[in-house]
Formats: sequence, C-alpha cells, structure tokens
Amino acid sequence: MAAAHLSSFSSSVENTHLFSPFPSQKPLSLSTKTLQNPSFSSKSASSHTHKNPFKLSSKKPIADIISSSRDPDDRFINYDDNDKPREECGVVGIYGDPEASRLCYLALHALQHRGQEGAGIVTVHDNVLQSITGVGLVSDVFNEAKLDQLPGEFAIGHVRYSTAGASMLKNVQPFVAGYRFGSVGVAHNGNLVNYRSLRTMLEDNGSIFNTSSDTEVVLHLIAISKARPFFLRIVDACEKLEGAYSMVFLTEDKLVAVRDPFGFRPLVMGRRSNGAVVFASETCALDLIEATYEREVNPGEVLVVDKDGIQSLCLMPHPQPKACIFEHIYFSLPNSVVFGRSVYESRHAFGEILATEAPVDCDVVIAVPDSGVVAALGYAEKSGVPFQQGLIRSHYVGRTFIEPSQKIRDFGVKLKLAPVRAVLEGKRVVVVDDSIVRGTTSSKIVRLIKEAGAKEVHMRIASPPIIGSCYYGVDTPSSEELISNRMKVEEIREFIGSDSLAFLPLESLRNLLGADAPNYCYACFSGKYPVPPREVKVKRVGDFMDDGLNGNIESIDGGWIQTSRNVTMGKANGPR
Repeated sequence: MAAAHLSSFSSSVENTHLFSPFPSQKPLSLSTKTLQNPSFSSKSASSHTHKNPFKLSSKKPIADIISSSRDPDDRFINYDDNDKPREECGVVGIYGDPEASRLCYLALHALQHRGQEGAGIVTVHDNVLQSITGVGLVSDVFNEAKLDQLPGEFAIGHVRYSTAGASMLKNVQPFVAGYRFGSVGVAHNGNLVNYRSLRTMLEDNGSIFNTSSDTEVVLHLIAISKARPFFLRIVDACEKLEGAYSMVFLTEDKLVAVRDPFGFRPLVMGRRSNGAVVFASETCALDLIEATYEREVNPGEVLVVDKDGIQSLCLMPHPQPKACIFEHIYFSLPNSVVFGRSVYESRHAFGEILATEAPVDCDVVIAVPDSGVVAALGYAEKSGVPFQQGLIRSHYVGRTFIEPSQKIRDFGVKLKLAPVRAVLEGKRVVVVDDSIVRGTTSSKIVRLIKEAGAKEVHMRIASPPIIGSCYYGVDTPSSEELISNRMKVEEIREFIGSDSLAFLPLESLRNLLGADAPNYCYACFSGKYPVPPREVKVKRVGDFMDDGLNGNIESIDGGWIQTSRNVTMGKANGPR
C-alpha cells in the first residue's frame, strides 16, 4: 500500500505554488482569516428527494499524493476580542473568463466580511494549477504583481476565518493536491462533524496530513477513490462527509461546485455577459463582478462545468433543507439574496417584530453597526421613533500579529465604537443589535452609551437567545460560555446593565419565514441539531452534555469526544 505523501514548501508570509499534474515533476516553490414574554425583560418586568445514479463504495488503497502545503508558521492571526459568532469563510469559482484571477480577487473583496484571517486564489494555466495564499485581508495578500502570476480562464478563491483548524498560514485555502491522474484545488465553507473519525481512518491507512483543517480530509478521500471519471471521485468523497459544506473544486479542465444535502451554507451560481460561469457564497460577489444571478446550487447537488457546458448530479436522496438562519441575522451582507430571500428585507422585518412585541417609551433608536443597522431601521419605522447614528464604527481597526496586553485589550470596544454624545445625552435610547453571545461586548456598549449621557438604555436583539454551539461552519463558544445558556433574560439584563432587554422570539421568527420556516436550521436557538455531531471539540465532558447531544460517549482523545450516535445525511435525527 502506498502511503499518501505531502510535500512541504514554506515561505514567511505567503505561498506561491505551481502544481504539475505529472508525478515525475515535483511542485515548485517560488518563495514569495416582549412585552411580557420569555424573550423580554426590564427593570420593572418579571423575569426534494432524488435518486443517486452514482452510489459509490468506499475504497481502501491509498493513492500517492503530492500535495500543496502551507508554511508551518504557528503564529495565531486573530487576537480580536469580538463577541460575535463568526462565519468560517467565503468561496468563489469562475470558469471561462480570461480575467479569472482578477475577477476572483474582486469577488473575494465582496466576501471579505466572511473571513479576514487569510485569502487565496488558484488558477489553471497550461494544464498547471497555480496557487497564491497568504494571511490577512484580500488586499494584504494580493496586488497587481501577484495577480499577474495567476493567468488562466478558470479560478477558485477563498477567504477564511477558522472554525476547524488553527489560524495558521498552512491552513489557508484553497488547498491543492496532485494525484497520479491530475491535480485538484478545493475551497470549502462549512464544517465536517465527522472530520476526526475520517482523519483517523485515513491516517490508519497511511495518509499523512499537513494541516489541521477538516478540508484536507476531502482531498485524501478523493485520493483513495477509484471512481472514474475524476469528478466522480469528488462525488464519492462527499458521500462520506457529514455536516456542512459548500465547496468549489478546480481541476485542469473542470470547475465543480458542491453543496451538502441539508444546504446549511449558501452557494449561488451566476453568469457574466461573456458566458463565464461564476459560483459564490453570496450574490453580492456576483453583483460586484457584473455576473447575473441564475440560481442557488441546490442542497445535495454537484454541478460540473467544463467546455461542454454544465452537468448536474445529485449526491444522494436528501432530507428537508436546513439552511443557516444566521446568514440572514448576521453573516451575509444586506445587499445579498441568500436562500432566495433578501437579507435586507429579513433584517428590517426582524426590527419591525421587535418594535411590535417589545415596545418601550424612548426618544431615539440607534444601531450597533454594522449588522444591527437594518433591524434598527425596521424598529424605528414601525415604532415611529427617529433613527439616528448614535455609535460610529471605525473601519480602520485591523488585526495584529502581536497579542496586546489585557490592559490594552480592554480599550477594544472604544477603539471600534465611538458614542455620539449629541445624539445620546439626556435621551432614552433603544439600541438594536443582531445577537448576544457571551454578553461582554453588550455590557461594554451599554456602559459607553450611559457614559455619553444617556438617561436610559434599552437593548433590543434581532435574534432569539443563543443557547447552543454551532457545528456547521460557525465559530461559536462552548455552551458554558453562551450567556443565554446560563442565564435567564432578566439575569442577562442585569449583567449587561441595560434598563430593559428583549430578544426576537423564536416563534415570531418562524412565523415571519412562513412556508419556508421548516427549511431553516435553528439549532443554536433550540438545541435541536439536524445532524447531531458525533465528534465535538470540548473543554470538558460537561460541555458535551450541556449541548443536549443524545448519545453514548465512546472515547475522549485530545479534547475531542467521540460519540456512538451516527446520523446519516439522508435521515435527520435518526440512527444509522
């Protein structure tokens, strides 16, 4: 049996690689992230099913791999004390445009909010996959000279915030691997809940891993597959995955887009006027590069794009879709259409519901920028209270490689948000934010506003209380760190120091979504997981039990819990 081999090539800040499809040619290194309801509290209130034509079996032998690697630089990138859930990443794929790398660069700019730790682009030129990746923002990694090194009409790109794998350069995507029959690049948005068991199985059979990212598992699964043609290797690999994944793959002559059967994370398709096909995490990326939105990649769908057109395959019979509702609450830009709904209209409606169900006598409505702005507008318009800009956000606060002292870190909120005394002084203020996670940032914001002279501060949260961690591609704290999992609404109000506090009731959220309500995932609000994770990264065993994951603990290894519960992608909430 031939063990999978990963070659290592390093640089200081970024990596540039050429990948030859021929095993005799080694990759070349070119040195170069309520009113009275349970959701309301104030000082005076009490507390499509399709048949799969390509059902492929698991293969045992391990193919030889010559893989890309990233600099084994263990410096952590993100020291930002941001009390928000964070999306793992954004992906882009372009087929059939001579300016593919530059269009990919622009599209990644549009998706920068989905990840600021690292960025990368892979293109194909003369049957060779070329890769440039680096840490930081898209503009930190790429310039005109770098884009000149990425010719070709096909490209995939990625912006990253890590949820699985540490924040290191070697974990920055897209990843590229060379096999006996060619090369493939992959960019992934999501999180694989069976990553650990897959990795263990692969390592037991000889695979050598070069990163801590769950995405690398996909490349190894492709390597051991014997399916033909090559894109069926991707189908074969994806059928072994559990969890959330919206991915784009690039080979010498094909662009492949895949979305998991539940459709947790978004992935859309568009087309430019010259016929070039574009895939992206959000429609805002299509808009920027003048691509016309055509449709979503359906849950469980594999789209293969080549010179002959677009072929659609189905991974497997898929269950009820479970799209992530937080895409509408926080992650996506307001100008995007996600899961067929306008993000702007959704957030505006969230604010209107809050104004109806949790009104309060006030003088002004303000938002916590930027994600709270549209909901605040909805609250103001429905309540008839004027909206004003009471908090100014600095857009020039960057991330640093140097960890600041705690004394300096305590200035973080003041550095990002500045109160406008002229708006706040002597006023009864409603503050609208998208969510509360740990509660630490909310308490600092309330204090800032009161220090600016506000008479009263009333917090309105445009989402239900978050009581459970997400395992589908969102970085959320453990359950014990989630304030709504530990405290009642009145206790949270006391903790953050506001005069009243109200959350968007979950039932009201579902009513707003109407017929689409069953198609969304509310696990972080309800604790009911469409795909209960059988592997959970925890600090202690109690976290596993707190998350309400029913199943027997089989083993604890390096902070990972392996449970005996294993749920198929085709049947939610049922044993395999």
